[in-house]
Amino acid sequence: MLELFSESYLALFLIICLGILLGHITIKGISLDVSAVIFVALILGHYGITIPKDFQMIGLILFVFTVGIQSGPGFFESFRKHGRQLIVTTVILVTTGALVTVLLAMLFKVDFRIAVGLFSGALTSTPGLAAAIESAKSPLASIGYGIAYPFGVVGVILFIRLLPRFFHLNLKEVEKNYEHETRVDYPDLTNQNFIVENVNIDGKTVGELGIRTMTQAIISRVMHAGVAVTPTATTVLRLGDRVKAVGSKAALERVQLLVGKPTPEEIPLSKGYDVQWLLVTNKKIVNKTLAQLNLLAYYNATITRIRRSGIDIAPLPESQLRFGDKLMIACDKENMRWVAELLGNNDKQLSETDFLPIAAGVVLGVLLGKISLPFFGGTTLSPGLTGGVLIAALVLSRIGKTGPIIWSMSGSANQLLRELGLLFFLAAVGCEAGAQLTDTLAKYGVMMFVIGALITLLPMIIGVAVGYYVFKINFLTLMGVITGGMTSTTGLAAIDPMTDSNAPHIGYATVYPIALVCMIVFSQIIARL
Repeated sequence: MLELFSESYLALFLIICLGILLGHITIKGISLDVSAVIFVALILGHYGITIPKDFQMIGLILFVFTVGIQSGPGFFESFRKHGRQLIVTTVILVTTGALVTVLLAMLFKVDFRIAVGLFSGALTSTPGLAAAIESAKSPLASIGYGIAYPFGVVGVILFIRLLPRFFHLNLKEVEKNYEHETRVDYPDLTNQNFIVENVNIDGKTVGELGIRTMTQAIISRVMHAGVAVTPTATTVLRLGDRVKAVGSKAALERVQLLVGKPTPEEIPLSKGYDVQWLLVTNKKIVNKTLAQLNLLAYYNATITRIRRSGIDIAPLPESQLRFGDKLMIACDKENMRWVAELLGNNDKQLSETDFLPIAAGVVLGVLLGKISLPFFGGTTLSPGLTGGVLIAALVLSRIGKTGPIIWSMSGSANQLLRELGLLFFLAAVGCEAGAQLTDTLAKYGVMMFVIGALITLLPMIIGVAVGYYVFKINFLTLMGVITGGMTSTTGLAAIDPMTDSNAPHIGYATVYPIALVCMIVFSQIIARL
């Protein structure tokens, strides 16, 4: 029967198929979802089914690259705002793993050359293993790695899947709270009409008053003598005029102080006036600021909102446009046609996937991962494949555009490639771990497995306690931090079906490079004890 699966591609898709079916089974509200693929792979791997390493590497690259592209813009903002808490949590997590390793090795008289492999395997860090083998000048580390790695993979998945239940949290509610926190930085934009009553602004132009600068709101419409117009810098305000302002609640309150009381009276559109949402799909204007476009001067058009990733952002002169942004434009109907042409406004182009940026980004990431930098003790530090691809994707996503190349992907394309990548990765890595599980247990006993399991679990428990109770990190972000601190791509994959939020991806991407460096440093220290 097993001979039937000698063809690796058949075995690969059988594992994926069975894993997805198993993942759909729910017991008392708990299901494994896509993570079940690795459990099927462990079983079949134990019985001799193998998946070529290339599938694992391709899956890893696709998954990590798409995570980086999606998380890039939020990563740098998160690092600026919460970097200290996330980094400290990660350092504590990895340090705990190192201390537990040393203490258990001393207690049970485990050779430190094997113990350092247990440490690397328990935290699923191949770069850590490489550093350990190089420092110890012995292959014994790979034995410890083989013992601890299977539970290092599975243990993180189970821990992450059960963590919300341990805290009695509803992830949908947590998502809502996270969105609320996000909107503190990007408050909801609304519109309101006002009557010009302030005699001090009577006869002054919109430009002279500097309404946008003073209030952070946009005046999108002015009605004088029953006629509504799109205001320009030279539009004069008179007592009794009606103005329509768009902005946050606080911004509209400042408009009221400057202009006059609000009114429920609507300002009708004039016959030639229009308001539309337009898409930014013209690559030539990506990364340009609103000041550079100067739509008001060229087309007498006002941008009242920018919608990016479902969040409305107040437009400012320094706001840079991203591919896929939606802009609410107010102007006359004739100019609207020209503005739409300038922005692109092409739904089809937005849904198409350009594979050149993906291929080029992966190539850059793989090359970056091969760079070796001198480190203390005469060793070198390299980000490795995962680190190189992740860093490249984060930076490219932040850059947004290089010449004609747009470093972004549509949401549907990103989701498809990310899921395909993690399915390939889980199937291949599960088979590899399953093939080694029985032999290593039979040779070195259950106690070594228990030690490896403790090195996996205790750091995560301490990391959650510090992140959740001390630093009050958002739970979704914290889950990403834990998987990033454990350098566990499979752990991050386990979070994917649990939430639609990208907060875990941002947390993972923020701390992964720090965890990688800490793992290498501690591996070298333990190996030399």
